[in-house]
Amino acid sequence: MTKNRLYLFDTTLRDGQQTQGVQFSVAEKLQIAAALDALGVDYIEGGWPGANPTDSEFFDLHPETRATFTAFGMTKRVGRSAENDDVLAAVMNARTPAVCLVGKTHPYHVETALGVSLPENRAAIADSIAHVVAAGREAMLDAEHFFDGYRADPGYALACLKAALDAGARWVVLCDTNGGTLPAEVGRVVAEVIAAGVPGDRLGIHCHDDTGNAVANTLAAIDAGARQVQGTLNGLGERCGNANLTTLIPSLLLKEPYASRYETGISRAALAGMVRLSRMLDDILNRVPLRSAPYVGASAFAHKGGLHASAVLKDPVTYEHIDPVLVGNARLIPMSNQAGQSNLRAQLAGAGIEVDPRDPRLARILEVVKEREDQGYAYDGAQASFELVARRELGLLPDYFEVKRYRVTVERRKNKYDRMVSLSEAVVVVKIGGQKMLSVSESMDAAGSDRGPVNALAKALAKDLGPYQACIDDMKLVDFKVRITQGGTEAVTRVIIDSEDGQGRRWSTVGVSPNIVDASFEALLDAMVWKLLRDRVAPAC
Repeated sequence: MTKNRLYLFDTTLRDGQQTQGVQFSVAEKLQIAAALDALGVDYIEGGWPGANPTDSEFFDLHPETRATFTAFGMTKRVGRSAENDDVLAAVMNARTPAVCLVGKTHPYHVETALGVSLPENRAAIADSIAHVVAAGREAMLDAEHFFDGYRADPGYALACLKAALDAGARWVVLCDTNGGTLPAEVGRVVAEVIAAGVPGDRLGIHCHDDTGNAVANTLAAIDAGARQVQGTLNGLGERCGNANLTTLIPSLLLKEPYASRYETGISRAALAGMVRLSRMLDDILNRVPLRSAPYVGASAFAHKGGLHASAVLKDPVTYEHIDPVLVGNARLIPMSNQAGQSNLRAQLAGAGIEVDPRDPRLARILEVVKEREDQGYAYDGAQASFELVARRELGLLPDYFEVKRYRVTVERRKNKYDRMVSLSEAVVVVKIGGQKMLSVSESMDAAGSDRGPVNALAKALAKDLGPYQACIDDMKLVDFKVRITQGGTEAVTRVIIDSEDGQGRRWSTVGVSPNIVDASFEALLDAMVWKLLRDRVAPAC
């Protein structure tokens, strides 16, 4: 059976950059473009040349990609020729192999937003596309507000598409710009557009997620015959985001009927790097990865309930729709106060700990977990701390070092500019192999700003661990979460810390105390001990 080719168009660097709070640097754009190219997408839309200095500099560098590098812009303005429109000229001067121009296809927007007649707008679309084609570039039209426009006046919306195609456009892309259309209507409209004479192999789909249906809408368009698929990594985009390629791509490659009907430029090897790619983008944006994200989230293959865990251990397909390894993810069977023996044995096996199922210490570990969760601990989100609890009960936790004491001070004082500033300082004394070691650290960053008492503690603890220093030098804290588990004067604070090392490993640890600094320090200690365990570091004598 011959498969239909789907063409993947990534707009992370353009539409994704319109996400609130997101602004890529040139270096970050280059890094993301290289990663997208390695993934195997067909088109990389780099931004809008001339719209801002960053995009202009990025295009001036002319990144070399296997994917078709694409500049974005808008059709010429009515009253000017395509050759004399300076905004269009900036896009053309980027000298990209492909150009995507946005044009209005909704009569209301044409007459109200642009203030021009319907024929003038249609002519502007045709003239602009013809100008791009005459320059030897691949041309495509983003038909803005197409579904709303088609609902209001299908004849005019179709006439705009056909004007672009007649002028030489390779693709016309149906945009659900407001993100309000639902899958059934998307599928119906795409089918009607094809029936009206627009070839499916020249038709694209661009969906926003304002109803949570961007991926479903995209799949509906593919089912109806669209062959170009636009989206962004991690679903970045204006308002609620765009169709998420980290969800769409695995679905197209792994789920039926798409896997057997269609082919893309994405290899199985590239698919296995999907989690790494998703987290790379989160790291660039300094965002915490969404645990519940389909396919790539840390909880996508987590099985908390005892019955679920027991079934998964017998056969993963009981509660997993794919093998997590296919997208670079991993199965997780967390511990919690709902856990049973199946969860516990699976968790221990995952940590390389083999225990006889009849060992009475297993029951004791479950008791300890439930007792500690009653005190405010949460091990389903802190697997590294759970492993340390289990090892301690089994007598398998090495004695790396002992914290003899620590102190944190926070001072408010005037600086040389007569402004009040904070300064946090921490002192930590540890005993390693019979030798006491003292470390002092301030939380001041390079810009002279205070980073707080927990930062000072982390720096002091990691400053000098003697024989273990080389192991922890590549360790960094990537997230810090605080929750008050009880109210009133007897409040208990839970702190969960996410850590990462140079090997790309991430792990979570938990600390609980009425004092937020104590809770933070407990989680910090667990994070370092787990790192030493995973690197198989021998305890100092």
